[in-house]
Amino acid sequence: MHEHELWFTALLNQYLAGPANSAMALVGQHAHDAAKPWTNYNSMLLLSLLVMLVLPWLVRGTLSMDKPGKLSQLGELFVEFIKGHSKEVIGHDGPKYRFWFMTMFLGILIMNLVGLVPTLESPTMYPAVPLGFAVASFFYYNAMGVKEQGLLGHLKHFAGPVMWLAPLMFPLEIISHLIRPMSLTIRLYANMFAGEQITISFIELTKYVIPVVFMALHFFVSFLQAYIFTTLSMAYVGGAVAHEDH
Repeated sequence: MHEHELWFTALLNQYLAGPANSAMALVGQHAHDAAKPWTNYNSMLLLSLLVMLVLPWLVRGTLSMDKPGKLSQLGELFVEFIKGHSKEVIGHDGPKYRFWFMTMFLGILIMNLVGLVPTLESPTMYPAVPLGFAVASFFYYNAMGVKEQGLLGHLKHFAGPVMWLAPLMFPLEIISHLIRPMSLTIRLYANMFAGEQITISFIELTKYVIPVVFMALHFFVSFLQAYIFTTLSMAYVGGAVAHEDH
């Protein structure tokens, strides 16, 4: 997608090319250029994961019952938001899935926001990253459906409301569910790619007011896409774990 090499990617290729090549060899893959096995989206993904690992440590340092820090308060608001929203979308048992949704929302949001940092890019503007989230969501909601209702109970969701329609509904439902990962991928990828390109274009044109406006828009789109992706994942879980009599 992009031929230029980001400075962080160049840094990883300079010092960590060997470990990257070894890791790829373990799964039977080989880099096109052994000297540069790190791609921009891989390096941005790694950077985002490092931020996700450091963030809880920073929040932990502000934890206090008497005088909680701003990060602690923000973290508490985030937890309550996910708990409340999962309950609205899924139902009474929604909050028990909150850790999955918190990880998904925070991961997507951080990866979206990385693109706001000059000289860096959002890893979610590369199709492979949204696809990874989408496939994880697909397996998760199906796994929760099987866990909650058993394999046969979960498969009944694909048969439709009446049994005589099952031969028609079952293949249609299977196709519908298989399309979901692609739909989630395209939605997140397309919006982040477009937002990234618009922000970059206007930064090249001017360095003052207009970039600030579009960077604010990028921030809004980043939050909105994380919210939409997570909400749809909640809806999929809700449909998978719902009982017929509810």
